[in-house]
Amino acid sequence: MSSKINVAAPLVILHGDEMAQVAFERILDTFVTTRLDVPLVEIDLSAENRLVTNGQVVLEAIEALKQHGVGVKNAGMTVNRTQLGELLAKHPELDGARLHPLATKSPNGAIRKGIGGNITREDIQFRNLQFNKPEWIGRDIEVETMATGGSKDSYNELSRATGIVRLMFVGASGDPVELHRREVNKGAPWLLATNDLDAIKAWAHRFFQRAIDEQRDIYLGLKDTVIAGYDGVMRAAIEGIYEQEYKARVEALGLAYHYELIDAQAARIVANPPERALWGVPDNTTGRKLYKLVEQLKVYGIPSRKAQVSISRMSAGGGDQYGSYNAPAAEDGILKVIVDGDEKHARHVKKGDPILLMSNDREAIKDWVTQVFRDASRKQKEVYFGLKREYMDYDEVFSEVITSVRRELAQGGTPPPSFMIMRPSSQLIKMITDPPRNALYPAQNLDGDIFSDISAALGGSLATASSIIESKSGTMLFEAPHGTAHDLYLKYLESDGEEAHFNSSALIFAVANALETLGEREDNAALVDYAGRLKTALIDTVADGIITGDLKGKTTDPAAETLVDMQGFLDAVATRLAA
Repeated sequence: MSSKINVAAPLVILHGDEMAQVAFERILDTFVTTRLDVPLVEIDLSAENRLVTNGQVVLEAIEALKQHGVGVKNAGMTVNRTQLGELLAKHPELDGARLHPLATKSPNGAIRKGIGGNITREDIQFRNLQFNKPEWIGRDIEVETMATGGSKDSYNELSRATGIVRLMFVGASGDPVELHRREVNKGAPWLLATNDLDAIKAWAHRFFQRAIDEQRDIYLGLKDTVIAGYDGVMRAAIEGIYEQEYKARVEALGLAYHYELIDAQAARIVANPPERALWGVPDNTTGRKLYKLVEQLKVYGIPSRKAQVSISRMSAGGGDQYGSYNAPAAEDGILKVIVDGDEKHARHVKKGDPILLMSNDREAIKDWVTQVFRDASRKQKEVYFGLKREYMDYDEVFSEVITSVRRELAQGGTPPPSFMIMRPSSQLIKMITDPPRNALYPAQNLDGDIFSDISAALGGSLATASSIIESKSGTMLFEAPHGTAHDLYLKYLESDGEEAHFNSSALIFAVANALETLGEREDNAALVDYAGRLKTALIDTVADGIITGDLKGKTTDPAAETLVDMQGFLDAVATRLAA
């Protein structure tokens, strides 16, 4: 007779890439298939398979999640230009010019939009981890951002009726060409932003020259993987200038140049800051937030973290930048926004200027705010919203929805949690420098990406945080907030699999959360108990000082730490689970 726990409902497994995938396969073997009799719906979401299937596999993942309701997603690569070229060379049968965006873009936004899910990320409550604060007071780091362009100089409004927004372009021919159209519902916000390519290049010259004059290491942060036609255009222009005119001078001075995605870079700079650096964040809305945070840290530093931090990220519907139309202008001309035949706004653009048209859905915003308040009430959290209402009609809808949801909860007999609305920069500063005992920080999509990576890094490691995507329909997707660990994967390959260094805590926790949810839904007490014991075994392993290299020196008793590789850590968790 099998000793496995029987599970009736299927569990959706979304596979990923690189070192995270090596760990994921071992976790599934150690803690799922050998211990549970559970049907798995496995889908390969690796970068190569997304390309080979021309993105179709992403749609299959969405349908599987909607059908079965509970899944675990592993981290996957978002290919850059070099990696895409390598994959296309490997598959000459593919026509790179005819690829669907889902074939090359991150699948995360499409999946969240497909299931209508929002993200909550919070610390795993390890008992003995402590954050070794870097000395931030007086730190010699400067933030350089553009003064104009982007969402700061956008045209944005709330739709007065349900209808069609069309983005038109009039170039040298004089004939209007439709670039994009989308339906917006009454009360939904939309926004048109552009940036001036000449202004971007002028900023790049000032940025690199300042770094040389002040002899600072250079950091550049954008989100070119997700907003390729906007941030990607800026990155290409800035790095082109660096390569042609500044690289040799920078290297001759012994200075370093670093480019990372803005969320990963923000986490690294805050948690492990360089001694002397110039941090370039061209997007002025994001740049001003991070400038204010850095200036605050210089004065007050980072306090000891004694509170659990949770971040809810508004991503259902794929709204804001992550669901935008973004592309460079093909030639000089005029952009026009037409809503149901009425021209709402027009502006000049030049060839190469990045263009972004984004919107969100009022009902999706309402679902998110309701989820935020429900989570906060259940876990007795204080809520701190971040909105820039003073110059953004786009954000005003969030304020209106918060008020209406609070009223509906009160009328339904559910006391809403205490909450506060502040500017996003103040929200970020409070989260880092003055966190209350048990707080939830709701943020829009891009802010939420940046804030959650900063918070996870300050919690000790991206692998010590959990991530839950929940939809209004009840679909639950659990994932780890970390990436694929490309550098560790290269070492793994170079050593023929002998060097396997990876903290698999977040992936184990995601699997345990998914199993717990399955157990609760089918009233399977044995499965719920097993999932709880798996979480406890993970936390007890770290409590015993058995850790991977990324947590070295971050426990309350560094002298008692035992460093193990990835397999050693999984074995240790399995031993405690058996006990």
